This record gives sequence, structure tokens and C-alpha cells, in this order.
Amino acid sequence: MGNADSKLNFRKAVIQLTTKTQPVETTDDAFWDQFWADTATTVQDVFALVPAAEIRAVREESPSNLATLCYKAVEKLVQGAESGCPSEKERQIVLNCTRLLTRILPYIFEDADWRGFFWSTVPGAGDEGEDEDSRPLAESLLLAVSDLLFCPDFTVQSHKRDGLDMQSIDSCEYIWEAGVGFAQSPPLDYIHDLNRTELLKLLLTGFSDAMYLPPSAENNILNRWVTFFSSTDNRHALPLFTSLLNVVCAYDPVGYGIPYNYLMFSDYREVLVEHAVQILIVTLEHEAGAAAATLVGPDNLFVNYLSRIHREEDFSFILKGLARLMTNPLIQTYLPNSTKKIQFHQELLVLFWKLCDFNKKFLFFVLKSSDVLDVLVPILFYLNDARADQSCVGLIHIGVFILLLLSGERNFGVRLNKTYSVRVPMDIPVFTGTHADLLIMIFHKIITGGHQHLKPLFDCLLTIIVNVSPYLKSLSMVAANKLLHLLEAFSTNWFLFSASQNHHLVFFLLEVFNNIIQYQFDGNCNLVYTLIRKRNIFHQLANLTSDPVTIHKSAVTVAIDKLTEKAQVSEDGTMVCLQHNTHSPQMTADQHTYTLQPQTAGDQHKHSPQSADTNTSGIAGVLSWKSKLPLQTIMRLLQVLVPQVEKICIDKGLTDESEILKFLQHGTLVGLLPVPHPILIRKYQANAGTAMWFRTYMWGVIYLRNVDPPIWYDTDVRLFEIQRI
Repeated sequence: MGNADSKLNFRKAVIQLTTKTQPVETTDDAFWDQFWADTATTVQDVFALVPAAEIRAVREESPSNLATLCYKAVEKLVQGAESGCPSEKERQIVLNCTRLLTRILPYIFEDADWRGFFWSTVPGAGDEGEDEDSRPLAESLLLAVSDLLFCPDFTVQSHKRDGLDMQSIDSCEYIWEAGVGFAQSPPLDYIHDLNRTELLKLLLTGFSDAMYLPPSAENNILNRWVTFFSSTDNRHALPLFTSLLNVVCAYDPVGYGIPYNYLMFSDYREVLVEHAVQILIVTLEHEAGAAAATLVGPDNLFVNYLSRIHREEDFSFILKGLARLMTNPLIQTYLPNSTKKIQFHQELLVLFWKLCDFNKKFLFFVLKSSDVLDVLVPILFYLNDARADQSCVGLIHIGVFILLLLSGERNFGVRLNKTYSVRVPMDIPVFTGTHADLLIMIFHKIITGGHQHLKPLFDCLLTIIVNVSPYLKSLSMVAANKLLHLLEAFSTNWFLFSASQNHHLVFFLLEVFNNIIQYQFDGNCNLVYTLIRKRNIFHQLANLTSDPVTIHKSAVTVAIDKLTEKAQVSEDGTMVCLQHNTHSPQMTADQHTYTLQPQTAGDQHKHSPQSADTNTSGIAGVLSWKSKLPLQTIMRLLQVLVPQVEKICIDKGLTDESEILKFLQHGTLVGLLPVPHPILIRKYQANAGTAMWFRTYMWGVIYLRNVDPPIWYDTDVRLFEIQRI
């Protein structure tokens, strides 16, 4: 009954607030305390008992009352931070104010007239003798929440029995979990985890100010909430960063491996970890790219700390933790659904991206051993799983971006030669081969059986293969056939002439074959055999027509089925994506029924590496790139080996390809090929367009993941469009 009465009293207070047309005095504590002093409402209760329409009504009709409510709630958080919340009643007040502000903030942000409210002091809110240096409300809120996240017996384990002055606490002694820069692992306390989660939820809501601005490719709009939180003004910046990172990387969803353990008890740590990773990626997004490149170091301390991690044991802890969590959704057991599956893999991909982008020592650590494959396999799994789902286009983009970044380093190609023995549940042909074979097969499926919005990623996918090709020691027959099938599809007249840039894909594939022939001929008999078997493709390319009539005929009708292997026609008819796509990538988390479309204008794919050839159309364009087709190496190989293979087949009466492969295995082209070309690696280049894409994608994922309670649901978000599907 007590809880029901509490909810009733809280609801009455909300109704009073919405019906009062006259401003309520800030000194009327009897009125304001109704919202936090005598209630025991959960965050879900607050969202149910404070409807959106009523918040907007107060905002429009009684603005001073809404302003005072926010001011008084922040004041209570500041008081709690100063006192250290020694009593249960004070902790309850802090939690109630936290929940109330989490509910209200999005409605402050959605109104242009209110957006700056938290960055001003509230007129008449303080008593006489107001400090000249009084802080804006947002700063007071952020500092109070930061203090409360290291409050003994509320969010951290107390070290001493006697009372502590909160201002004298060294929060570095209260880091939440062992890992980077901290050796002690405090005992788990689910109450502390719950309280931390509530406070992080409020922080995230404050940071979401960014959602209520339209997208801008200029990328120069500062998020004041993130700027202040990650600045030297926040004395807890280092222990907060360390706590968030360690909590994420130390988390093990499987626990002790007891089947169905997640059904028997609640895992409060998972909810904390999810919010921790979301706070991390938002604070690391902030103007970091340009700042990280400066000599003086970035103003954003979170980026600064991340870029300065350097100990091998810290890198190992981070990589193992992220790989464990990324691999979690792939785990298969004999008992169906017996292990807990995490849902925040998209946030983990963004965090991994940030780590590699801002800390080059971490990137080199990842690539110096085959541990990088523990990250590669789950990424390929996600790409394959999401390829035909329109709502997962954003997930595919981030996965491809990561692989493009990794492929810019030689070691990534070298690591791909490790045999692929772990069997992950993917709908691909059974094969014996390496991780390189797996990558090629998944990319082939994305290109031939993916959603139509993925066409802008084709050159990125092929660039990754080009980057690693000089180091691939032994492609399987399956992978070799996939590459030749792509060349066959991309070199048909109807595809080549249907868009002015399509020939780039042919150039990329020819470069792959040239790299392998020149640098890894020994060991790649499967590919050489496939090149010989499919030699007519290269002859057709060499004799490509530039007759205007033929070109015109080729580009009228597009034969949709030609890009699909006869044995693998996909359900959606595959390459509808041949038609030019002007849509921006859609950002969606895969487990909810919304689609987010960023409202960005212009080209979102400037990250795509471009061929050196100029983009031209018409006959002159065809003639200009036709003469540059790098066919010499392949033609020389065919010229030497085809007669030899034909002769041995006739002489020995061979019909078995294994004998031909054995012959090719011992063959050589030393001294017969053109002088080897220099290896060209195309590296990822950041730009304003991709920075905006990341911001939109990241907030789209966070929007969709926070549905309990639905923090931003039905508010006027402007960074992307929300569509029910």
C-alpha cells in the first residue's frame, strides 16, 4: 500500500504543477518536496506518471514553474553530493531527482527557446547575495553527478566507517573495477550498480542535447555538456574514464558458465556496462579527431586518456574484454538459448573504432598477433547476418569502416593467413581455408545478396581485399571462384556502362589478381587455376567495345540476375542496387522496429577510396579508362601457362583438376612477368562527412537501445528521422 500511496501523492504533485498558472515560490519547500522527499517511485514510474503532454503544457503555460522544478532538483543533487548521502532518505531524494531530470531534459532540448536554459542561472532562483561566479545549472548538475558516482555506500564500497568529506575524497581509490591503471576489483554490489546506472542514464540524457540539432557536415557544433564533463573542471574525469572502460572490458556475460543462469537472477552489471559503453562513445566522439592531432593534446580528457594508454597488459585487458563481448552473440551450445546474449554489440564496435583511431599503439598491438582475428570473426558474422536487412545498414557501415582501417596496416593481411578452424553459425559454404577466405566469401555475399543501400560500400569492400592481397599466401578454391565471379559480373557491358564509376570495381579486382600473382604466386595454385579456367573474362575485357551503339544498348536494360551465381540466387532478387542510390545510409539498431534516416545532404561516402582514374562518362570516358586496364601481368601469365596446361592435359590425358593443380603448384613465372609494381595501400581518411555519419549512427543506436524507459521516444529529435516500419 505504501508504494501505491507514494505513486498517488507523486501524481497529485504533477497535476498540481500542471494546473498552477501562477509561479510557485522557490522557497515553498512543502510544494517542491512532494516530487522527491516522500516518494519511492522507480524511473519507469516517473515516465508513466509524468506524461509528455503535461511536461510540454508546463513548459508553454507555466515556464517559471518548470524552471524552478529543474533548479530545485539540481539543488537537491548538489546537496546530496556535498553531504555524501549518509542516510537512506537522502539517497532516495537523489534518485528521485535523477529520474525526474532524466524525464524532463529531452523536453527542454526540443524547444529552441529552452535549449540554453541549463547554461544560464535561473533568475530569482537563489537567495540574495548570489555569487557573481555562480555556475550555470548544467555545470552544477554534471559536477554533482560526477561526485555522486564516487559516493561511499551509495555508488562505491566505503573504505572507512567514519564520515568522509566528499570534497576530500580521492576518487582514484574508488575506481569501480580492476583493469587499466587499477589493480583492485571491488566486490560486486547490485545496489551500487543500480544507482550508478541511474546516474549514467541522466548523464546520457544531458549529452543527448546533440540529438535536437539538425545534422551539419561542418561538424563544428560543440556539445557543451560533453565539453564540460570531459574537461579539467571535472576533478573525477580520470577515475570516471577508467571506471567506465574497466567495467566494460572486465564484464563476462557468461559468468560461471551455468546454463540458463541469466533466467534465474537479474544481471544488474549488464545494464551498467551498456550505459558505460554508451557514455564512453559519446564522450569520445566530441571533436576528437582534429584535437587528437594537435601537439598540445586535446582538451577532451577522455580522448586524452584513451590516446595515452600504452602498457601491454592494459592493451591485452582491453582487447580480450572487447573480443569476449563481441563474440558473445555467436556462442553456440548444445542447450538452446542457454547462454546470455548481449545486445550492445554496435556500441562495442564504435568503441573499438575509437580505440584504434585515437591510439595507434593499441592498433599496432591488435595487429601484432592473431588476436585481431578474435575481433575479425564477430565483425564478419555481424556483416553477414545483417546484409539483407534494411534496418542494419548502419551496422554494416561501421563494420566495414573498422576493416578498412585495419587493412591499411600490413600486419592485418599477414594475420589473415591463419587457418580458419572455429566454426561460427554463418550461412556460407563449408570450406577448408584461412581467415582471408572467410573474409572474401562474406564480402561476396554482401555484394551479391545484400540490401540495395549497400552499393556505395562496394568500393570499400574491394579496397579492403586489395589492401590485404599482397600478403595472402594461399586462397582456397571457393574464395578464388568468388573473386572471379565478381569480376565476371562487374565486367559485363550492362554493368560497366550503367554508371560512370562502375569501372573502378574492375580496376580493384584486377589489382587484387596482380598483387597475388606478383607477390604470392607460390602457394596460390587455386587462384591461378581459376584464372586459367575463366580466361575468357580477361580476353573480353581486353577487347571491350567502345562502339557508341553497343554501349547505349548495354546500359538500357539491366539484367538483375547476372550478378548472382546460379547456385546462390538470393531471395530478394539480389542486385537491385545497380540503380544509382542517393539515399544516405540508414541507421538502425537491429532489434527494434524503427528506421532512422539521417537528414544529411550530399555524398556520405567520401571515405571510399577512389581510383586514380578520372570520373568521366560517355565514349571518351570509356576510352580513357579502357586503355589503363592493368591486364599485362594476367595476360602474360595466361600466355605462359595456358599452353603448358593444355599440353600436359593432352600428353597425360588429364581430366582431374587435382593433377593440374599439382602441376601449377610446382610451376614458376620467375623472369617471365613484367617488373613487379609497387604495393599500393589505400588508408582510411577521416573527413567531415564521415564524422557526421558517426555522430548520427551513434545517437541512432543509443536512441533505440534506451527503451526502458524510452527516454527520447516521441520527442522532437532532429539529428535523424524516426519511421515506424
